[in-house]
Amino acid sequence: MSLRTFKGGVHPFEGKELSKSKPIKELLPQGELVFPVSQHIGAPAKPLVAKGDTVLRGQKIAEAGGFVSSPVYSSVSGTVTAIEKRRTATGDMVDSIVIESDGNFMEVGFEETKDVTKLKKDEIIKKIQDAGVVGMGGAGFPTHVKLSPKNPDQIDYIIANCAECEPYLTSDYREMIEEPEKLIGGMKIVLQLFPNAKGVFAIENNKPDCIEKIGELIKDDEKLSVQPLLTKYPQGGERQLIHAVTGRDINSKMLPADAGCIVDNVATLMAIYDAVKFGIPVMNRVFTVTGDAVCEPRNFRICIGTSYQELLDAAGGLIHDAKKLISGGPMMGFAMYGLDVPTTKTTSALLCLTEDAASEYEETACINCGRCVEACPEGLVPSRLADYSKHGEKELFEKWYGLECVECGSCSYGCPARRPLAQYIKTMKKQVLADKKKAAAAAKDKK
Repeated sequence: MSLRTFKGGVHPFEGKELSKSKPIKELLPQGELVFPVSQHIGAPAKPLVAKGDTVLRGQKIAEAGGFVSSPVYSSVSGTVTAIEKRRTATGDMVDSIVIESDGNFMEVGFEETKDVTKLKKDEIIKKIQDAGVVGMGGAGFPTHVKLSPKNPDQIDYIIANCAECEPYLTSDYREMIEEPEKLIGGMKIVLQLFPNAKGVFAIENNKPDCIEKIGELIKDDEKLSVQPLLTKYPQGGERQLIHAVTGRDINSKMLPADAGCIVDNVATLMAIYDAVKFGIPVMNRVFTVTGDAVCEPRNFRICIGTSYQELLDAAGGLIHDAKKLISGGPMMGFAMYGLDVPTTKTTSALLCLTEDAASEYEETACINCGRCVEACPEGLVPSRLADYSKHGEKELFEKWYGLECVECGSCSYGCPARRPLAQYIKTMKKQVLADKKKAAAAAKDKK
């Protein structure tokens, strides 16, 4: 099979060898777990429990706050000790439900569907919605909304994002190797919603064992195929993935469905399978603890709500002092000030590094080398957009397509002048979008 890719991108140090060979280990938490009611894009969930209530594992503790929202389930049995604001990995203070685990993990009953092929489309969507499935690759968009496009008959491709292009992360890889049947099962369930679609497993060629294993399992299914991709960052970006697989392009004003595509990552498709086949809500996820400062990098199956500190301790703690703690990967993750924060549906990794390379360099003047332009997967001019950001020139920023930035960080990575281009652009992008939102609200009030 030919390798496909997109224009631009970079080749950062992968670092996956630290945890790639480590099988997924079940980790049962101790003590307190924290469940933010905002673990998704859209309206926060509304608590259904009160302080002092006892709960079971798999019990709904917060209901969706609207159509674009998602319920939250307890991953342990125990007692609700507080409903209060707690800090999350992003640094925000978020309304949260605090549960003290009793260590017994007593579950509610889950209802298995013997034959999922007999389910109607609205039954599948409801099971996914009720289970609290969201984009678990980090986006957090409620999956039942994504799977309800206006014109389902115009969807041609369901793309499984198996690229895992972010350096160091290996949770998707381990799930593909250890439970490929569940991934394929999730894909087949989604295909039941779209009669004209084919399923594509898009896998970077640095995972030949995954390509071979999944290819062997689906060889007799005409609606399923594996598409090997060139290993390059950000190959797993939604726009880049769609272009690589189909040759179609989308922009910031479009949804993948506008290009006839639905994209879901590995963890999301597996959560769909658990929800529809077994009635199991999103309570767990696979999480990578890695980095050269970690004693024993590992992949854990965690109970959502477990603290980052407990996960690091389970990996043996730090073998060296860590100068940088990152939630997620080094390219699109974010720095953390402390580890006493909870994991959520969308958190996939803790990266602990002995060196903080980004802070060791001082920004110098742009030398007009054009490397940022070559690296940008959207074909933008990051150096110019960064200048517009620094000088507050919003109109020029928009004119030069600043809102099309996907915030991948490729420009910053490739800049020899060590300019934090992505940060400048991201800051201005937030300001422009905030202005547009404010203007739209004002126009609405005048009507």
